[in-house]
Amino acid sequence: MERLKPVSRLLLGLAALLLAGALFLPIWRIELDAPQYPEGLMMQIFASKLGGDVEIINGLNHYIGMQTLHAENFIEFTVLPYIIGAFVLFTLITMLLARPGVLKALIVAFILFGIVAMVDFWRWEYDYGHNLDPNAAIQVPGMSYQPPLIGFKQLLNFGAFSIPDLGGWCFILSGLMMVAALGVHVYPSWKAKKLAKMATPILLISLLSACSQDGPKPIKLNEDLCEYCKMTISDGRFGAELITSKGRTYTFDDIGCMIRYAEENRSVEVKNYYIHRYDGKNELIPAESAVYLSSDSLNSPMGGNYAAFTSEDAAKAIAAKMPGELLKFNDIKK
Repeated sequence: MERLKPVSRLLLGLAALLLAGALFLPIWRIELDAPQYPEGLMMQIFASKLGGDVEIINGLNHYIGMQTLHAENFIEFTVLPYIIGAFVLFTLITMLLARPGVLKALIVAFILFGIVAMVDFWRWEYDYGHNLDPNAAIQVPGMSYQPPLIGFKQLLNFGAFSIPDLGGWCFILSGLMMVAALGVHVYPSWKAKKLAKMATPILLISLLSACSQDGPKPIKLNEDLCEYCKMTISDGRFGAELITSKGRTYTFDDIGCMIRYAEENRSVEVKNYYIHRYDGKNELIPAESAVYLSSDSLNSPMGGNYAAFTSEDAAKAIAAKMPGELLKFNDIKK
Protein backbone atom coordinates (compact mmCIF):
# COMPACT_ATOMS: atom_id res chain seq x y z
CA MET A 1 0.00 0.00 0.00
CA GLU A 2 1.29 3.44 -1.00
CA ARG A 3 2.67 5.50 1.87
CA LEU A 4 3.90 9.05 2.32
CA LYS A 5 7.59 9.78 2.06
CA PRO A 6 9.59 10.55 5.25
CA VAL A 7 9.96 14.18 4.17
CA SER A 8 6.17 14.49 3.91
CA ARG A 9 5.76 13.03 7.38
CA LEU A 10 8.34 15.46 8.76
CA LEU A 11 6.40 18.38 7.26
CA LEU A 12 3.20 17.09 8.85
CA GLY A 13 4.90 16.86 12.22
CA LEU A 14 5.99 20.49 11.92
CA ALA A 15 2.48 21.48 10.82
CA ALA A 16 1.05 19.85 13.95
CA LEU A 17 3.57 21.73 16.08
CA LEU A 18 2.59 25.06 14.51
CA LEU A 19 -1.11 24.34 15.04
CA ALA A 20 -0.45 23.52 18.69
CA GLY A 21 1.30 26.88 19.03
CA ALA A 22 -1.81 28.63 17.68
CA LEU A 23 -3.68 27.48 20.79
CA PHE A 24 -1.63 29.87 22.90
CA LEU A 25 -0.64 32.65 20.51
CA PRO A 26 -2.86 35.53 19.30
CA ILE A 27 -4.49 34.51 16.02
CA TRP A 28 -5.69 37.89 14.77
CA ARG A 29 -5.16 41.53 15.64
CA ILE A 30 -7.05 44.75 14.96
CA GLU A 31 -5.08 47.97 15.46
CA LEU A 32 -6.73 51.37 15.85
CA ASP A 33 -4.91 54.66 15.30
CA ALA A 34 -6.23 58.13 16.15
CA PRO A 35 -4.66 61.50 17.04
CA GLN A 36 -5.79 61.22 20.67
CA TYR A 37 -4.03 57.84 21.00
CA PRO A 38 -0.49 58.40 19.69
CA GLU A 39 0.52 54.84 20.49
CA GLY A 40 -2.70 53.43 19.11
CA LEU A 41 -5.01 50.76 20.48
CA MET A 42 -4.91 47.07 19.75
CA MET A 43 -7.25 44.15 20.18
CA GLN A 44 -5.85 40.63 19.90
CA ILE A 45 -8.02 37.58 19.27
CA PHE A 46 -6.80 34.31 20.80
CA ALA A 47 -8.39 30.89 20.45
CA SER A 48 -10.21 31.26 23.79
CA LYS A 49 -10.07 34.92 24.77
CA LEU A 50 -9.63 38.56 23.79
CA GLY A 51 -6.50 40.49 24.62
CA GLY A 52 -5.04 43.96 24.28
CA ASP A 53 -6.87 47.22 24.95
CA VAL A 54 -10.34 45.68 24.99
CA GLU A 55 -11.65 47.71 27.94
CA ILE A 56 -10.57 51.02 26.43
CA ILE A 57 -12.10 50.07 23.08
CA ASN A 58 -15.35 49.08 24.82
CA GLY A 59 -15.46 52.45 26.55
CA LEU A 60 -15.02 54.32 23.27
CA ASN A 61 -17.54 52.18 21.40
CA HIS A 62 -20.19 52.83 24.04
CA TYR A 63 -20.47 56.44 22.88
CA ILE A 64 -21.25 55.49 19.27
CA GLY A 65 -23.61 52.64 20.18
CA MET A 66 -21.39 49.66 19.36
CA GLN A 67 -21.62 46.47 21.38
CA THR A 68 -19.13 45.83 24.15
CA LEU A 69 -16.82 42.87 23.66
CA HIS A 70 -16.69 40.05 26.19
CA ALA A 71 -15.24 36.60 25.47
CA GLU A 72 -18.12 34.84 27.26
CA ASN A 73 -20.55 36.23 24.67
CA PHE A 74 -18.89 34.34 21.82
CA ILE A 75 -19.44 30.60 21.44
CA GLU A 76 -16.41 30.57 19.13
CA PHE A 77 -14.07 30.98 22.10
CA THR A 78 -15.57 27.84 23.64
CA VAL A 79 -15.34 25.57 20.59
CA LEU A 80 -12.28 26.93 18.78
CA PRO A 81 -9.65 25.40 21.13
CA TYR A 82 -11.28 21.98 20.63
CA ILE A 83 -11.34 22.43 16.85
CA ILE A 84 -7.68 23.39 16.78
CA GLY A 85 -6.85 20.48 19.08
CA ALA A 86 -8.76 18.15 16.75
CA PHE A 87 -6.71 19.37 13.78
CA VAL A 88 -3.49 18.83 15.75
CA LEU A 89 -4.61 15.26 16.45
CA PHE A 90 -5.78 14.75 12.84
CA THR A 91 -2.40 15.96 11.54
CA LEU A 92 -0.45 13.66 13.88
CA ILE A 93 -2.61 10.69 12.91
CA THR A 94 -2.01 11.50 9.23
CA MET A 95 1.71 11.60 9.90
CA LEU A 96 1.63 8.22 11.65
CA LEU A 97 -0.63 6.49 9.12
CA ALA A 98 1.31 8.02 6.20
CA ARG A 99 -1.64 7.46 3.85
CA PRO A 100 -2.00 9.91 0.92
CA GLY A 101 -5.80 9.64 1.04
CA VAL A 102 -5.88 10.69 4.69
CA LEU A 103 -3.60 13.64 3.90
CA LYS A 104 -5.94 14.79 1.13
CA ALA A 105 -8.88 14.60 3.54
CA LEU A 106 -6.89 16.64 6.08
CA ILE A 107 -6.13 19.35 3.53
CA VAL A 108 -9.74 19.58 2.36
CA ALA A 109 -11.01 19.76 5.95
CA PHE A 110 -8.41 22.40 6.82
CA ILE A 111 -9.32 24.59 3.84
CA LEU A 112 -13.05 24.29 4.58
CA PHE A 113 -12.41 25.22 8.20
CA GLY A 114 -10.42 28.29 7.08
CA ILE A 115 -13.26 29.42 4.81
CA VAL A 116 -15.91 28.91 7.50
CA ALA A 117 -13.77 30.72 10.08
CA MET A 118 -13.27 33.76 7.85
CA VAL A 119 -16.98 33.89 6.94
CA ASP A 120 -17.89 33.70 10.63
CA PHE A 121 -15.37 36.45 11.43
CA TRP A 122 -16.83 38.69 8.70
CA ARG A 123 -20.36 38.00 9.99
CA TRP A 124 -19.29 38.99 13.50
CA GLU A 125 -17.63 42.17 12.21
CA TYR A 126 -20.75 43.08 10.20
CA ASP A 127 -23.04 42.67 13.21
CA TYR A 128 -20.56 44.49 15.43
CA GLY A 129 -20.34 47.46 13.07
CA HIS A 130 -24.00 47.71 11.98
CA ASN A 131 -26.08 46.68 15.00
CA LEU A 132 -25.85 50.03 16.84
CA ASP A 133 -27.70 51.33 19.87
CA PRO A 134 -30.25 53.94 18.61
CA ASN A 135 -29.84 55.84 21.90
CA ALA A 136 -26.09 56.29 21.60
CA ALA A 137 -24.61 59.62 22.64
CA ILE A 138 -22.92 60.11 19.25
CA GLN A 139 -24.84 59.25 16.09
CA VAL A 140 -23.71 59.78 12.51
CA PRO A 141 -26.61 59.15 10.06
CA GLY A 142 -25.82 56.34 7.63
CA MET A 143 -22.50 55.55 9.30
CA SER A 144 -21.49 51.98 10.10
CA TYR A 145 -18.35 50.89 11.91
CA GLN A 146 -17.55 47.46 10.50
CA PRO A 147 -13.79 46.78 10.86
CA PRO A 148 -11.97 45.46 7.77
CA LEU A 149 -11.70 41.69 7.41
CA ILE A 150 -8.09 42.23 6.41
CA GLY A 151 -6.26 45.42 5.56
CA PHE A 152 -7.03 49.07 6.38
CA LYS A 153 -10.26 51.04 6.72
CA GLN A 154 -11.00 54.55 8.00
CA LEU A 155 -13.73 54.72 10.67
CA LEU A 156 -14.42 58.35 11.58
CA ASN A 157 -11.14 59.64 13.06
CA PHE A 158 -9.85 56.11 13.68
CA GLY A 159 -7.84 54.12 11.20
CA ALA A 160 -8.52 50.38 11.62
CA PHE A 161 -5.95 47.82 10.48
CA SER A 162 -6.75 44.09 10.56
CA ILE A 163 -4.16 41.37 10.00
CA PRO A 164 -3.27 37.85 11.17
CA ASP A 165 -1.18 37.79 14.33
CA LEU A 166 1.54 35.24 15.14
CA GLY A 167 -0.93 32.42 15.74
CA GLY A 168 -2.65 33.20 12.45
CA TRP A 169 0.63 32.93 10.61
CA CYS A 170 1.14 29.58 12.34
CA PHE A 171 -2.16 28.48 10.79
CA ILE A 172 -1.11 29.65 7.34
CA LEU A 173 2.31 28.02 7.57
CA SER A 174 0.82 24.75 8.78
CA GLY A 175 -1.58 24.70 5.82
CA LEU A 176 1.29 25.35 3.42
CA MET A 177 3.26 22.50 5.00
CA MET A 178 0.31 20.14 4.51
CA VAL A 179 0.14 21.09 0.83
CA ALA A 180 3.93 20.75 0.53
CA ALA A 181 3.74 17.28 2.11
CA LEU A 182 1.25 16.23 -0.56
CA GLY A 183 3.34 17.87 -3.27
CA VAL A 184 6.42 15.88 -2.27
CA HIS A 185 4.35 12.70 -2.50
CA VAL A 186 2.74 13.51 -5.86
CA TYR A 187 5.98 14.79 -7.37
CA PRO A 188 8.62 12.59 -5.73
CA SER A 189 11.63 13.84 -7.68
CA TRP A 190 14.85 14.73 -5.92
CA LYS A 191 14.11 18.41 -6.59
CA ALA A 192 10.89 18.30 -4.58
CA LYS A 193 12.59 16.48 -1.72
CA LYS A 194 15.50 18.88 -1.74
CA LEU A 195 13.13 21.86 -1.76
CA ALA A 196 11.18 20.48 1.20
CA LYS A 197 14.36 19.83 3.16
CA MET A 198 15.54 23.38 2.50
CA ALA A 199 12.16 24.93 3.27
CA THR A 200 11.73 23.23 6.64
CA PRO A 201 14.61 24.95 8.51
CA ILE A 202 13.84 28.25 6.76
CA LEU A 203 10.24 28.13 7.96
CA LEU A 204 11.32 27.28 11.49
CA ILE A 205 13.92 30.04 11.59
CA SER A 206 11.37 32.54 10.23
CA LEU A 207 8.87 31.54 12.90
CA LEU A 208 11.42 31.79 15.70
CA SER A 209 12.56 35.16 14.39
CA ALA A 210 9.00 36.43 14.37
CA CYS A 211 8.57 35.26 17.97
CA SER A 212 11.78 36.84 19.19
CA GLN A 213 12.08 39.96 17.03
CA ASP A 214 12.60 42.82 19.43
CA GLY A 215 15.18 45.04 17.75
CA PRO A 216 14.98 48.17 15.64
CA LYS A 217 13.62 48.36 12.11
CA PRO A 218 15.93 49.97 9.54
CA ILE A 219 14.88 53.54 8.75
CA LYS A 220 14.06 54.06 5.07
CA LEU A 221 15.99 57.15 4.15
CA ASN A 222 14.18 59.70 2.00
CA GLU A 223 10.92 57.84 2.68
CA ASP A 224 10.22 57.66 6.43
CA LEU A 225 9.02 60.80 8.20
CA CYS A 226 10.06 62.15 11.57
CA GLU A 227 7.17 61.53 13.95
CA TYR A 228 7.81 64.83 15.72
CA CYS A 229 8.64 67.44 13.07
CA LYS A 230 7.21 65.53 10.06
CA MET A 231 10.35 66.12 8.01
CA THR A 232 11.66 63.38 5.72
CA ILE A 233 14.56 61.48 7.27
CA SER A 234 17.43 61.81 4.81
CA ASP A 235 20.68 61.58 6.82
CA GLY A 236 21.69 58.11 8.01
CA ARG A 237 24.10 59.58 10.59
CA PHE A 238 21.58 61.28 12.86
CA GLY A 239 18.27 59.39 12.68
CA ALA A 240 16.62 57.90 15.76
CA GLU A 241 13.91 55.41 16.60
CA LEU A 242 11.87 54.40 19.62
CA ILE A 243 9.90 51.21 20.17
CA THR A 244 6.98 51.20 22.57
CA SER A 245 6.00 48.49 25.04
CA LYS A 246 3.27 47.49 22.56
CA GLY A 247 5.79 47.01 19.77
CA ARG A 248 5.05 50.21 17.84
CA THR A 249 7.96 51.90 16.09
CA TYR A 250 8.39 55.65 15.66
CA THR A 251 11.17 57.19 13.59
CA PHE A 252 12.87 60.58 13.96
CA ASP A 253 15.40 62.61 11.99
CA ASP A 254 17.27 63.76 15.11
CA ILE A 255 17.70 62.57 18.69
CA GLY A 256 16.30 65.89 19.88
CA CYS A 257 13.01 65.22 18.07
CA MET A 258 12.82 61.78 19.67
CA ILE A 259 13.37 63.12 23.20
CA ARG A 260 10.86 65.94 22.74
CA TYR A 261 8.28 63.50 21.37
CA ALA A 262 8.71 61.19 24.39
CA GLU A 263 8.41 64.13 26.79
CA GLU A 264 5.23 65.45 25.17
CA ASN A 265 3.57 62.02 24.90
CA ARG A 266 3.90 60.61 28.39
CA SER A 267 1.13 58.07 27.69
CA VAL A 268 3.48 56.32 25.27
CA GLU A 269 5.43 53.69 27.21
CA VAL A 270 8.86 53.53 25.62
CA LYS A 271 10.55 50.15 25.67
CA ASN A 272 13.72 50.92 23.69
CA TYR A 273 15.49 53.94 22.23
CA TYR A 274 17.79 53.60 19.21
CA ILE A 275 20.06 56.10 17.48
CA HIS A 276 21.93 56.09 14.19
CA ARG A 277 25.62 55.37 14.56
CA TYR A 278 27.43 58.43 13.19
CA ASP A 279 30.34 56.44 11.72
CA GLY A 280 28.09 53.67 10.37
CA LYS A 281 25.87 53.36 7.32
CA ASN A 282 22.26 53.86 8.42
CA GLU A 283 22.97 51.57 11.39
CA LEU A 284 20.81 51.83 14.53
CA ILE A 285 22.40 51.12 17.92
CA PRO A 286 20.93 51.17 21.46
CA ALA A 287 20.74 54.80 22.55
CA GLU A 288 21.38 54.09 26.24
CA SER A 289 24.74 52.42 25.63
CA ALA A 290 26.00 54.86 22.98
CA VAL A 291 28.61 57.56 23.56
CA TYR A 292 27.66 60.99 22.18
CA LEU A 293 29.64 63.90 20.86
CA SER A 294 27.95 67.28 21.21
CA SER A 295 29.44 69.76 18.74
CA ASP A 296 28.09 72.74 16.83
CA SER A 297 30.18 71.60 13.87
CA LEU A 298 27.97 68.54 13.31
CA ASN A 299 25.05 70.50 11.80
CA SER A 300 22.53 67.73 12.42
CA PRO A 301 18.87 68.05 11.40
CA MET A 302 16.78 70.31 13.66
CA GLY A 303 19.96 71.58 15.32
CA GLY A 304 20.43 68.76 17.83
CA ASN A 305 24.11 68.48 16.91
CA TYR A 306 24.64 65.13 18.62
CA ALA A 307 26.56 62.26 17.06
CA ALA A 308 26.36 58.73 18.47
CA PHE A 309 29.17 56.17 18.63
CA THR A 310 29.55 52.63 19.92
CA SER A 311 32.67 53.49 21.93
CA GLU A 312 34.40 56.41 23.58
CA ASP A 313 37.48 55.93 21.38
CA ALA A 314 35.37 56.30 18.24
CA ALA A 315 33.77 59.45 19.63
CA LYS A 316 37.18 60.94 20.56
CA ALA A 317 38.47 60.29 17.03
CA ILE A 318 35.75 62.52 15.60
CA ALA A 319 36.07 65.02 18.47
CA ALA A 320 39.65 65.62 17.36
CA LYS A 321 38.24 67.08 14.15
CA MET A 322 35.08 68.59 15.61
CA PRO A 323 35.78 69.81 19.16
CA GLY A 324 32.92 69.27 21.56
CA GLU A 325 31.73 67.51 24.68
CA LEU A 326 31.31 63.76 25.23
CA LEU A 327 27.98 62.80 26.80
CA LYS A 328 25.77 59.86 27.74
CA PHE A 329 22.13 59.40 26.79
CA ASN A 330 20.85 60.50 30.22
CA ASP A 331 22.82 63.72 29.88
CA ILE A 332 21.00 64.54 26.65
CA LYS A 333 17.59 63.63 28.07
CA LYS A 334 18.09 66.18 30.85
